Amino acid sequence: MSPERVGVIGGGLMGSGIAEVFARAGSEVVVHEIDAGAAEAAQARIESSLAKAVERGKLEAPARDQALAKIAVSTDLSNQADRELVIEAATEKETLKLQIFADLDGIVTNPDAILASNTSSIPITRLASVTRRPDHVVGLHFFNPVPVMTLVELVTTVKTAPEVSARARTYAEGVGKTVIESRDRAGFIVNMLLVPYLLGAIKMLEAGFATREDIDAGMRLGLNHPMGPLELSDFVGLDTMKQIADVLFDEFKDPMYASPPLLTRLVEAGLLGRKTGRGFYEYG
Repeated sequence: MSPERVGVIGGGLMGSGIAEVFARAGSEVVVHEIDAGAAEAAQARIESSLAKAVERGKLEAPARDQALAKIAVSTDLSNQADRELVIEAATEKETLKLQIFADLDGIVTNPDAILASNTSSIPITRLASVTRRPDHVVGLHFFNPVPVMTLVELVTTVKTAPEVSARARTYAEGVGKTVIESRDRAGFIVNMLLVPYLLGAIKMLEAGFATREDIDAGMRLGLNHPMGPLELSDFVGLDTMKQIADVLFDEFKDPMYASPPLLTRLVEAGLLGRKTGRGFYEYG
């Protein structure tokens, strides 16, 4: 069962994917973007993803058209007022997310609406603290690419109402996702385990212990991972990697979460991985 009216804040890779899966499940979705250019890019991203699903035989053309008809992209945040579920999918910056949640709290008029964050690392309690409805705030952490990856992390706080948690789980399962539940601490389940592994690979490369190709081949061929850790870091985005590492280090003060100098320098240089054409590897 999916909600009738869903809002998504941010139409990037994650937000557009979230919008797509809810629209394909029958929800009417309003995606919020910051300006007309970003809105056009979000619309194009959604259309391209649905077109690829049709090309690959994963979706029939009429179903694509029905999903597109259920998605609107807007630059007016007030269009989120009547949503039953709003999922924030902005960039992984805490100050930005706090502002979004404060704004949504004043705009969303439905008292039963769930305000959710797709954050991959920031504790949900912090985001809920700027609202007057912390019992209706959860984390719903989807994975990229959202239409393909089946996992969602449901993160609840000490203030989240049990009914809200149950409804959030139902909504995620209603769009075909498998839900795992985490306590509210930085990194949740997946990134608590994944980030030290990725940072370890970066430190290994930085120390000259092995080449990037051999590090990645070792994990692909030795452990049957679909991507090696440096390839995966480029796929995630090195800026996102560093932001997550910084949140984890701030929370736990454990050196294994500290961003290696190599990662910091690449981010400072604007070499962020696949999305910029160069990170640990070069992309045509």
